[in-house]
Amino acid sequence: MKKFTILALLLSFLTTSGASEVINGAGASFPAHAYMVWVKSYQKATQNKINYQSIGSGGGIKQIKAGTIDFGASDEPLDSLELAKHKLVQFPTLSGAIVLVHHLDGIGDNELKLSNEAIAGIFLGDIKRWDDPKITKDNPNLKLPHAPIEVVRRSDGSGTTYNFTLFLSKVSKVWADTIGYGKAISWQTGLGAKGNEGVTHLVKQTKNAIGYVELSYKEQGGLQAILIQNPENNWVKAEPSSIQNAAMFADWDKSKDFNTQLINQKGKDTYPLVSPTFILVPKTGKNTPAVIDFFDYAFKNGDKEALQMGLTPLPEATKKMVRDYWKEHNLR
Repeated sequence: MKKFTILALLLSFLTTSGASEVINGAGASFPAHAYMVWVKSYQKATQNKINYQSIGSGGGIKQIKAGTIDFGASDEPLDSLELAKHKLVQFPTLSGAIVLVHHLDGIGDNELKLSNEAIAGIFLGDIKRWDDPKITKDNPNLKLPHAPIEVVRRSDGSGTTYNFTLFLSKVSKVWADTIGYGKAISWQTGLGAKGNEGVTHLVKQTKNAIGYVELSYKEQGGLQAILIQNPENNWVKAEPSSIQNAAMFADWDKSKDFNTQLINQKGKDTYPLVSPTFILVPKTGKNTPAVIDFFDYAFKNGDKEALQMGLTPLPEATKKMVRDYWKEHNLR
C-alpha cells in the first residue's frame, strides 16, 4: 500500500509539473532557425521535449486560438482586445531584419541599392526591368541587365509579409492607398512561395529574381542582399548593430501586451526593416508554465545562438520587462 502511494504521488508530480508532457508550438518561420537551436539546447539541458513547426504566423495564430498547440509564434502582434477575447497573453522574444535579396549575375552582396520608390514600384509591378531608370540612377557603377524582374513573395499568411508591407505602406503613399499591409494581401505581381524557406529556395533557382526574407535565411541560403534606405536617407546594411538600434529605440509597453513594431525607427545607422517576433500562450493553459520555463531558459542562455542564426536578442531591460509581465499574469 505504501509503495502504491509513493508511486501515485510520483506520477502525480510528473503530470502536474509537465515533465512528462511534450510541448507543441507552431507559427512564424522568421525566428524558426533560432527556436530550433534553442529547443535542442533546452532538451539537452532539461530532458524536456518541445516540438516547433514553422508554418507561418497566420498558422500559428489560428492554431493557438483553436487551442491545438501550447504556444503560437507570430511576427504580427495581436492587440489587447483580441488577446483578451481568446484568453491569450503575448510577449516578444527576438528581433530580426527582413532583407531584400536578388539573383543577379555579377552583382554581389550589398552592392545593389534600391530606393523606397523603386522597391514599391517593383512589388506593385510598375517597374518591370532591372535597367529601369529608377534603379540605375542609384547604381551608376553596376551593369544591370535588360531583363524582366522576377518578383518572389509569400503565398501564405505571413508575419514577414505583414512587416514588409507595413514598411511599404510607410514609405510609399501609392502602396498605402492601393495595397495596404497585412499577413496576406492582394499581390499585383510575382510568384508565390510558402514560408521564408520557400522564398529563399525560389529566389535561388530563379535568375533575375527579387524577394524578401528574414536575414538568417539569406545568410544560410547564400543569397545576395540589397541595400535600402532608412528615414534619414542613409543606405544601411542589415547587421547586428543596425538591427539592435531599432530594438533599443522601440516603445515596449507591457501594459499593452508589447504591441509594437520596429519599422523605420530613428537613428542614422538604424536598419529600417526590422521586425520583433512574439509568442502567444493561453493564460491558463496546463503547459503554459513549461512554455515560460523554456523561453526563460532561452533568454538566459540563447543570445549567442540567436546571433549565430542572424537574429538579435532582446535588450536586457526588455527581458526584465517580459519577466515582470509573466509574474503579473501568473504564468509560472
